Amino acid sequence: MSSQDMKSANSTYDSFIATLKWSVPLLAVITAIVVIVIAD
Repeated sequence: MSSQDMKSANSTYDSFIATLKWSVPLLAVITAIVVIVIAD
């Protein structure tokens, strides 16, 4: 694998992890709200 491919892969991975850092807690909050609404 060339160094350019590795830089591209690292960039993609870093952006994926950054997206997960925001989306997972957001999904957890939305799920908690839906569970609370259904439980009432």
